[in-house]
This record gives sequence, structure tokens and C-alpha cells, in this order.
Amino acid sequence: MARGLIEIAKLTVDLTPSPIEPSWILEGRPEASSCILSQSIDGLATTIVWQCTEGKFDWYYDFDETVLILDGSIVLESDGMPPKRYEAGDVIFFKDGAHAKWHVEGHVKKLAFCRKTSPLWFGIALRVFLKLKKIFLPASQRQPASLMAG
Repeated sequence: MARGLIEIAKLTVDLTPSPIEPSWILEGRPEASSCILSQSIDGLATTIVWQCTEGKFDWYYDFDETVLILDGSIVLESDGMPPKRYEAGDVIFFKDGAHAKWHVEGHVKKLAFCRKTSPLWFGIALRVFLKLKKIFLPASQRQPASLMAG
């Protein structure tokens, strides 16, 4: 199998400082750090490990983000959503354009799957293209050559 098609990482990675926008900080001195685990070729999808110390801050999303809390806890607030606590094992989805107030209680570590959104028309066109490719191109021709050997 082509080794370049599969990437492997551990969650015990070296995190580098990822400062929160200072104007977003509401209380405390939260310090964030992160590490990119993987990124799609087109740059539209990224998987990140992110952690932060105690504090309160706003966060504005310009991409879709699915979060899995790995350690610690947070309290989230958003328009039309009362404050709610999330802890290890909880999954949260933030849509492009969302705004949330984060209250990190002690610390939090999360695994984040981030995806830049495309216009609706582009998504539909891509799905049609992929469906047609599947119909008209035999499966053996769709697989990379390295997967066909053996």
C-alpha cells in the first residue's frame, strides 16, 4: 500500500503556542496551544489537537468545526443557547458563522476536525461529478496503481 496515502499520529504531540485573539478574551489569561495532525491536499480540511488553560473568551467560527473533548471541561454559551457544560467524551459541532462564549474550567484539550465550507452549488456539482465517475469509470481504474498490486 502506498505509504503517503495514510498518515499516523499520536495525541501526545508537541503543541505550539496558538494565542487567542486578545480582543476576544473576556476574563483571565487563557493560553492556547495546538498541533495540526493532518490536512487535506486542497487545504479545506484540517485535524488539530488544541488545548487551553482557564479563562473566558469569545470564539467566532469561519469554518465548520467538530470537536471531541479529550480532557478537562468547558461551559459554552451562544445566542439562543443557555450555558452548558461539556467534558471528556462530548462532541460539539460549530457551523461556519457560529459564535460561542467559551469558559474553560481549569483546562481543556480537544480534537478538532475543521472544514472550510464551499458554496452550495459547488458541493452539488462535486457530488454529481463523483457519482458519474463511479458509474462510468470501472472500480479497478479508480484505485491507485499501488493498491492494485498484490
